[in-house]
Amino acid sequence: MPAVRPTRDQYVYWEQQTTRWADIDVYGHMNNARYFEIIDTVVNNHLEGAVHQGADLRTLPVIGVVAEVGCRYFAEVHYPTPIDVGVAVEKVGTSSVVYRVGLFQGDDPLAKAEGRFVHVYVDNTDPARPVAPMPEEIRAAVTPLLG
Repeated sequence: MPAVRPTRDQYVYWEQQTTRWADIDVYGHMNNARYFEIIDTVVNNHLEGAVHQGADLRTLPVIGVVAEVGCRYFAEVHYPTPIDVGVAVEKVGTSSVVYRVGLFQGDDPLAKAEGRFVHVYVDNTDPARPVAPMPEEIRAAVTPLLG
């Protein structure tokens, strides 16, 4: 991941998520687990809309499983301000996709956090086997997000 705080112009797909009072920990920070929920949700929302116009991705013959997830924190995310979440694809491999997910609040052009999220596509009946190459419909959904 880059050493500098990412900016809004580095992301292609956008969605807004809300913060909830329950997301805040005893120190007044958004709980780390909530960042990962948001990252996972927004990536999968994009895929549901782009691949099958809202179809249930869990029923496809090939599914994306999370092989890696991480997050770098730059500034606090506050309640009750909504979170603008931007997604870009860093790399499309033979059977995997590497996403970058930026979390922003308000008019600040700098990310509050950036996640890295890796999907590996596997056979839905045998998740131990990566599928290569990944289906063209998945590739077509993620390629426009190359940033």
